[in-house]
Amino acid sequence: MSENTRSSQAFRPDLESVKTHQLPQWYDDFKLGIFIHWGAYSVPAFAPPTYELGEVPPDEDWFANNPYAEWYMNSVRVGHGPSYDHHVQTYGPSFPYEKFTQSWKAERWDPADWVDLFKRSGARYVIPVTKHHDGFCLWPSRYTSYNTVQQGPKRDIIGDLCDAVRAADLKFGVYYSGILDWTYTSIPIQNAFDVFNPPNVTSAYADYAFNQVMELIDRYHPSVLWNDIGWPRKGLVDLPTLFSYYYNQVPEGLVNDRWSDVWSDFTTKEYKAGSISLEKKWEMCRGLGLSFGYNQVETDKHYIEPNKLITLLLDSVSHNGNLLINVGPKADGTIPDEQRDRLLYLGQWLDVNGEAIYGTRPWKRQQELLAGDVEAYFTAKNDQVFVMLDRCKSGNSTVVIPGLGDAAATIRPLGTVSASCAAQGSDLVIRLEDVPEKAPAIALVF
Repeated sequence: MSENTRSSQAFRPDLESVKTHQLPQWYDDFKLGIFIHWGAYSVPAFAPPTYELGEVPPDEDWFANNPYAEWYMNSVRVGHGPSYDHHVQTYGPSFPYEKFTQSWKAERWDPADWVDLFKRSGARYVIPVTKHHDGFCLWPSRYTSYNTVQQGPKRDIIGDLCDAVRAADLKFGVYYSGILDWTYTSIPIQNAFDVFNPPNVTSAYADYAFNQVMELIDRYHPSVLWNDIGWPRKGLVDLPTLFSYYYNQVPEGLVNDRWSDVWSDFTTKEYKAGSISLEKKWEMCRGLGLSFGYNQVETDKHYIEPNKLITLLLDSVSHNGNLLINVGPKADGTIPDEQRDRLLYLGQWLDVNGEAIYGTRPWKRQQELLAGDVEAYFTAKNDQVFVMLDRCKSGNSTVVIPGLGDAAATIRPLGTVSASCAAQGSDLVIRLEDVPEKAPAIALVF
């Protein structure tokens, strides 16, 4: 059934009914998605490139040294730290964040060019931010004039992108900041407690968030509802109604786990924060750099290395996860070369080795460190098993995988690297020849 086809009322507006929803197969098959953080914060495009989420020293003032450029509004409100200093020196102490919407013109934005890049990266679904914590909406919401049709770019960013994504036969989802909206408060977020218990969570805001998400469902029929952080406590009672309505409108849709633990089809991990599971589907999300929104301070050294991007995909998929890799465009709508190059590199690898990724499931063995510091990742599909060897030495080398001697007669590489295989007792011995310098992971199938 098409995701745009409205079904009969299969789900009732109660949790008992909602919890019967099953994970759509497409999501488990597709493995790779593109996240997009683009907004008024892309104009100042500033944050100190400090840490990955999950590795912050316990005594560090994260919110004053926040590496996420999309948190710029809050980082300035904190009143000290690199972003505050940058704002005062560049724009002046009285310059309001809201004025950045006037400078955001998206004058070079070509949604078809974006989607061409995403498709060439090997991604199968796309999830843009519709409203981040700054409250600026990227679609013509009837609930606020603070949106990109009436201000800034003067166009329906979400609608135009949705059309381009679906024209390329990719799935389209939406991100929404449910619990945080800084237009509802002038008090900065300065600690983890405030993140999950912000001062703006009134009944009026809870109704506003509910109405906007319902509006997104009706306008775009998104294949994923990706809420961030949590949901207004005063609105938790409404979530079964929202979920059931969504599932009835979009039978192939699914929701993440950031709805204050009410319900989810999959869980999320962000950089080094969060956990993984072989029992429940999960998704890794992170930027190509240290920030989700474009950060002018980041250089090539702050971006993930191309081969490590491939490793991140292997690590996620072999352990039952998807990878949602983020793109942070510049304010004019162009995607920085450092980001484009990495996505294209990933796509080139998938062109050769995608059989070992798409449509697979975790095998009985997921990951093993082999002699010579080679890392092996495993996936399975039907009666086939795939092994991906990461960090292989250049030139000629031998890799031994314990316990796979029976695969010696049938194993073959997916790419062009020459590999001969033999059994040595119960072990599989793979002799690799002419491996290029800094080669990405080598995939084989048996």
